[in-house]
Amino acid sequence: MIYTCTLNTAIDMFIEMDDFLPDKVNRSIYDEFQPNGKGVNISIILNKLGTPSTALGYIAGFSGHYIQDELKQMGIETDFTEVDGVTRINAFVKSNQGEYKIVNSGPEITDIKIDELLNKIAGFTKNDVLFVSGSLPKGVDPSILVSIAKQASDIGFRLILDISHPILSELVHYQPYLIKPNEEELQNLFPGDNLDSEKAIIHAANKLIDKGCQHILVSMGGQGAYLVNKETAFYCPAPKGEVVNTACAGDTTLATFYSTLQTHTPEEALKKAVASGSSTAFRSGLTDFEDVDQLMKNLEVQTLTI
Repeated sequence: MIYTCTLNTAIDMFIEMDDFLPDKVNRSIYDEFQPNGKGVNISIILNKLGTPSTALGYIAGFSGHYIQDELKQMGIETDFTEVDGVTRINAFVKSNQGEYKIVNSGPEITDIKIDELLNKIAGFTKNDVLFVSGSLPKGVDPSILVSIAKQASDIGFRLILDISHPILSELVHYQPYLIKPNEEELQNLFPGDNLDSEKAIIHAANKLIDKGCQHILVSMGGQGAYLVNKETAFYCPAPKGEVVNTACAGDTTLATFYSTLQTHTPEEALKKAVASGSSTAFRSGLTDFEDVDQLMKNLEVQTLTI
């Protein structure tokens, strides 16, 4: 079974209006609500690819129930841990004055609820897969990530990490199956290095491989992505297009890469992942994959000899 874990779930509220002015009643011309959180996005993308998963993490109050209900309507299994409070609702407002992003902190998680989630993960088997993605909620220390990584190592299930916290450097010791740093996150792991070239990026990724990671997927945004493992290194540029929203592109890339890798070569998986991530970036919500084949036609994966 594939599991996704979103420690800090959210509802994203997208609003468009002509003008956004102080001390006025600003009426929207468009609004949309989406269940969100990086692991939630991964479950949604996996579902669109025909790959079942179960969404784990924390939910609270009416907004948490909305996320759970929306995922169930999509046919996605959930096993959330419910906590007191209200799951955060983030607002993204677009107007003639610009774009405004309001991101809230969400409920505080108690030690009892932390243990409850860890106990669920302790029941995994070596045949399971766990994506852990996104930020930490209030009350949750980064040590929870160490606990999860240790469980993965002890039990033998595949652990896939997409986190920006610096503790990632401590987790590679537990040999995660796949990590997905972006360029900035990779740089933060090697503050003494200057990752301003392809050679430097591949060298840094290989250091992580030497420390125990099995696959490194380096997301470069509009420049594409690198894939590095013990055998080889690949680069795939991103297709050209008008970027609308990059918030969920990385989640799309990661989920598509893993799902495709199960039945295709690493080169093919990287190519589809980059095209799919770009498809999400070119629209307001997650990709429907209708344009992915077309986007892939102009992409060529390069095998690197560095």
